[in-house]
Amino acid sequence: MPLMKKILLPLLLCTASVQGQQVNSPSLYQHFQQPPPAAIPWVFWYWMQAGVSRAGITADLEAMKAAGIGGAYLMSIKGATNPPLFTPAAEQLTPEWWGMVQFAMKEADRLGLKLGMHVSDGFALAGGPWITPELSMQKVVVSEKIVHGGTLFQDTLPVPESYKGYYKDIAVVAFPAPAGEGINTQTTVPEVTTSLPNTDAAVLVKPGNTKTIGSNDSCWIQYAFKQPFTCRSITITSNGTNYQAHRLIVEVSDDGIHFKRATRLESPRHGWQDGDAPVTHAIPAVTAKYFRFIYSKKGSEPGSEDLDAAKWKPSLKLKEIQLSSAPRLHQYEGKSGAAWRISARTTTAQLTDAAAVPLNKMVALTSFMKNGKLTWKVLAGNWCILRIGHTSTGHTNATGGAGSGLECDKFNRETVALQFDKWFGEALRKAGPLAPRVLNMFHVDSWECGSQNWSPVFRDEFRRRRGYDLLPYLPVMVGIPVESIAKSEQVLYDIRLTISELVKDIFYSTLATLAHANGCSFTAESVAPTMMSDGMLHYSQVDVPMGEFWLNSPTHDKPNDMLDAISGAHIYGKNIIQAEGFTTLRMTWNEHPGMLKTLQDRNYALGVNRLVYHVFMHNPWTDRKPGMTLDGVGLYFQRDQTWWKPGREWVAYASRCQALLQMGKPVVDVAVFTGSELPRRAVLPDRLVSTLPGIMGAGRVQQEKERLANVGEPLRIKPDGVSHSANMADPENWIDPLHGYAYDSFNEDALLNYSTVRNKHMVLKGGAEYGLLVLPVADSRTPGIHLLSPAALRKVEEMERQGLRVIRTPYYGSTFDSVGVIRDVVIQDAHGAAANNIAWTHRKGKDFDIYFIANQDSATRTVEVSARIIGKVPELWNPVTGDTMVAREWYSAGAYTTVPVQLPPNGSLFIVYQQPTSQQQSNAGLNWPLTDTVQHIQGMWRVNFDTASGGPLGPVAMPQLESWTENKVDAIRYYSGTANYEMQFNWQPSEGKSKVMLSLGNVANLAEVAVNGVPCGITWTAPYSVNITRAIRPGENKVTIKVTNTWANRLIGDHALPQQQQRTWTTAPYRLEGKPLQQAGLLGPVTIVQER
Repeated sequence: MPLMKKILLPLLLCTASVQGQQVNSPSLYQHFQQPPPAAIPWVFWYWMQAGVSRAGITADLEAMKAAGIGGAYLMSIKGATNPPLFTPAAEQLTPEWWGMVQFAMKEADRLGLKLGMHVSDGFALAGGPWITPELSMQKVVVSEKIVHGGTLFQDTLPVPESYKGYYKDIAVVAFPAPAGEGINTQTTVPEVTTSLPNTDAAVLVKPGNTKTIGSNDSCWIQYAFKQPFTCRSITITSNGTNYQAHRLIVEVSDDGIHFKRATRLESPRHGWQDGDAPVTHAIPAVTAKYFRFIYSKKGSEPGSEDLDAAKWKPSLKLKEIQLSSAPRLHQYEGKSGAAWRISARTTTAQLTDAAAVPLNKMVALTSFMKNGKLTWKVLAGNWCILRIGHTSTGHTNATGGAGSGLECDKFNRETVALQFDKWFGEALRKAGPLAPRVLNMFHVDSWECGSQNWSPVFRDEFRRRRGYDLLPYLPVMVGIPVESIAKSEQVLYDIRLTISELVKDIFYSTLATLAHANGCSFTAESVAPTMMSDGMLHYSQVDVPMGEFWLNSPTHDKPNDMLDAISGAHIYGKNIIQAEGFTTLRMTWNEHPGMLKTLQDRNYALGVNRLVYHVFMHNPWTDRKPGMTLDGVGLYFQRDQTWWKPGREWVAYASRCQALLQMGKPVVDVAVFTGSELPRRAVLPDRLVSTLPGIMGAGRVQQEKERLANVGEPLRIKPDGVSHSANMADPENWIDPLHGYAYDSFNEDALLNYSTVRNKHMVLKGGAEYGLLVLPVADSRTPGIHLLSPAALRKVEEMERQGLRVIRTPYYGSTFDSVGVIRDVVIQDAHGAAANNIAWTHRKGKDFDIYFIANQDSATRTVEVSARIIGKVPELWNPVTGDTMVAREWYSAGAYTTVPVQLPPNGSLFIVYQQPTSQQQSNAGLNWPLTDTVQHIQGMWRVNFDTASGGPLGPVAMPQLESWTENKVDAIRYYSGTANYEMQFNWQPSEGKSKVMLSLGNVANLAEVAVNGVPCGITWTAPYSVNITRAIRPGENKVTIKVTNTWANRLIGDHALPQQQQRTWTTAPYRLEGKPLQQAGLLGPVTIVQER
């Protein structure tokens, strides 16, 4: 029911008393008006391709300071081109480059800016030329040889895969060869045919094949054997990461005519960096002469962060299909930690315990081998000899330049310390006495160097942590079952658990210790989905957890990264949560603050409270604009951005929001367990639909059913030129998914080591508190999410006995009222219906509550916000303008205080509760102004364009407001930059009116207003109006409006000109071919508006 119909009581708070109240306490108000350093946004400051200049450094840093940026992560990207883009090139690690770094530190110190640096050259991840193969990330490799008993074997065993000749043995073992061992499509080569025309598919059985066999349409590939072949496992190598290659239908036949289905392969869940290992599928043993592999895209999933290859256009891309008669553990490559993958456990239908090698049959032969030559008197029967060792993964910090090299061993403390010392440590030494004042932030970016499953220390670490020796079970790492299928899967899980712990305890812990010892804070981005890990565990070691969100780039967006960082911060008690913000796959030069706000607000509502803008590229030139870019990737957020100067008000908005969002602690009611399976991540809302169907609602359940059915496999193009699945779970479609309840994910570490029960709530050491624990039900898209380790199960049962409310089966209630947890917030429209598309978050301090409310629609919304709080007066704080007011209209009923608010298109608001009251309601007027348009500013506008930006000489008379793109003069039509509008007007104030506003109508894209020479503010988002009360005067007035658009139109115009006539120069590829010009300028109508 609308608020006004509910208020029947007499007016209890008069206007005078409301206006006379103190709006805020000093701490909140001061933080809001003067955000502290911790609330100020930073930037990623990339130095690209060794193009660095002192003039550019000074210009960059001065621009940052002027815009209100607090600091910059100085990160060098790639090496010099040939010939260099900028001369002289300053290659990383050279004295010239270090000199530039020192100069940047001195300039930052002069300007009061802070700097951070990465753990290595580039942004992914931690390597350098000092990392030799033996110090690099390691992986387990194997060679196999079948020998016959009753003989003395004296021969050199095949050397397993090696990186540039580097290989070290771990162990040599032998076991009685089970049926089918050593029999495969390399020893028994089939005839290969296919329905694909003009295609030689025989390459698919050739080891190391590099030719791709592919198809966009349904097809089949057939293997024909001369004799019946028993297949127990299929190993598939695709071209890159290819989802379709791992969902083939396998049919068999004895005559090549009549086929029956044997199985359908199922892809493991996988991330974007999944090319380091093939996938071995265990299948129920089947014997046939003909095996047909059928591809059809029908039934494909739409793709997600954990099924990355399914995002793209369905297409089959194969390099090898190897059939084997040997039993292998299902998808063991991911289970051994060789890649970030989630797979279902091996079933008894796929393998029985009879296929497992008994421990007492395993023979250790390591001592019998010298220099690769084995001497062994073979026991009776056929034996399989495994030479198991390790080599480098070969991954490098690939985005680096002269400082690139192999990635360091993440499990070896000394190697990690070496990496720190050679890059960041050297930077500290170069900084000298400046370091404590300037270089005080150490950073590890998102993990982009694959996974690691071995190290010289791994065996000892495993034994110490798991309580048994891995060596007898080592064959499970290469897929051979030992003792039993269940035991083999348990050992593989223990391997993953050990890897996950080492990522935290060695890599991140060592870096944290070193950073803190040098007086630096430690920020870090996500580990998953590339390194086998618990995606939240490493955040226990960092000071500032960090994720990333992308702009207009659904295939590359990282909603799971954000939830990992947010939930990781909450469960480990980290107050500041950073986001690498607005990364974009293909900049289109039309980006401006007004179009970015909605995405920004949505992430604030998720829990982000400090932005790091991606990306501020160092531009070594002072005479080339737009200049340097990250090859067209990332938001163009740097000094030569057309709107850089007025954009400072957008930065101020971020600072105000972040100041409040860092106050107190987050209020989150629901804790969702990630399950004990590894790898694991925070749980995305679409994965909770089957667990909480009632909370999600029938509409959402049906939508998900249709989305996942993915009928017709529809595609969309976003951004231009990037075709992908149209049915991905876009985060903008999952705003407030639990309808008034917030949730965090939490991992097994938090469950076992950080949580207790108090007053029926789960309380964590870091201060997080939850009223409800949700154990997700089984979901095929998240294999193992329902699995609890024995320790986890015991802890849950113990907490349940202590009074914690636990949901472990599908919950069909529309609220959690029945289990004692009411909604934190209820947002309704004027008709009492749920107001969708409103993002929110809640933070609580000792004596205050803060609700952030953000309209995600491009239309004005009037809504009622009922917050779960009583006994305090609501205040409305506008982060766009900095204005605050006590709510005039509100009421309390039951557990809620309800406030009507009006949100402009994509608008946002803080509702602050801090002042105690015994009153139950106020009806002192509306919470937004009623206004009257009292005058239209019309006539001849005098507009001055900047000739340095290609504008026309002299002022231009514009009798009416229109987009510059409508002008017939090319210098205006294609203009990008700032134009100065001037107009004289006469004004007579009306009696009884108060605040005077100048409404600009529509603006493309930012406007800075002055009246009579008095600055009145910058407007960059709806409603595009400024307060001119203190500037306007009776009689003659002069209004000046500086309007700035984006780079798009000038780039389009220049592209049609000969190069010598072009004003622009940039390293970004041109992607505006055929694109329309963007609206630009003051579009109006311009009016004077007064509040009643």
